[in-house]
Amino acid sequence: MHSAAATESFAEFRQRRVERIEKVLEALLPPADILPGRLHEAMRYSSLGGGKRVRPLLVYAGGQCLGVAEELLDRAAAALEMVHAYSLVHDDLPAMDNDDLRRGRPTCHKAFDEATAILVGDALLTHAFQVLAEPVAGLSSAQQLAMVLDLARAAGSRGMVGGQAIDLAAVGHELAQPALEQMHLQKTGMLIRCALQLPLQAAALGPDSAEARALLAYADRIGLAFQVQDDILDEIGDIRETGKARQGADRSRQKPSFVSLLGLAEAQRYARRLLEEALDALAPWGSEGDHLRALARLIVERNR
Repeated sequence: MHSAAATESFAEFRQRRVERIEKVLEALLPPADILPGRLHEAMRYSSLGGGKRVRPLLVYAGGQCLGVAEELLDRAAAALEMVHAYSLVHDDLPAMDNDDLRRGRPTCHKAFDEATAILVGDALLTHAFQVLAEPVAGLSSAQQLAMVLDLARAAGSRGMVGGQAIDLAAVGHELAQPALEQMHLQKTGMLIRCALQLPLQAAALGPDSAEARALLAYADRIGLAFQVQDDILDEIGDIRETGKARQGADRSRQKPSFVSLLGLAEAQRYARRLLEEALDALAPWGSEGDHLRALARLIVERNR
């Protein structure tokens, strides 16, 4: 089978898909010149023009492995990114992490106000499901319903929101490694897992298929690796690269982390081990899996 991954470098893939998802989001987010304009402006401020776009990149790279046309994945990738953007807006609020900077610029509640930031999160979450539910030529209603269900499970109390609740309750406490991993498999990992579930649904492949088992094993490893690397960067990352106000923010808030539990050197070794396990999971694919491999390396080797 001819593979786009075989003829396109990862740098080209990354640039083109980031540009693609930016255009898709631009088109799908409500314009700032229609009522309520300030809310729509804040939604666009929080969603456009920044970020690594790791989750949409995973959607598109997973689609390459499965031979799914990108047009079938645009809304899924956009919906997933909207849910991620909403979670960041709410995480930054004074009641949660109380951050002033996100991606090197003022957080939503600083650029607008706290009430608007709360509504931005509410609106982005709701709009994500509207985007995912609207008809897509080439996908059946059953496939789209399955996508909606996957995203709802990933975002809810048994997924990302639940992980955030556990994280808030853990402040000032030490967690054993299994509990810390479970927290982050929900808080960070479930949306990353969903990024591979969505193209699997578009390919009409069930969870018991060999492709699903391999891709979801990969997703679970990189979801955990993403958080381990986040903890490492919180401790030693250059704030000019991370876009955060200071180093050691998690430590100062007494939040449990892989660095506080394992130490810096062991956390770095753990991230590398997770990377190797993720790459092993992609063994069924040749060059068509190269962009997923590169994304796994990017997650572990990134400096922001």
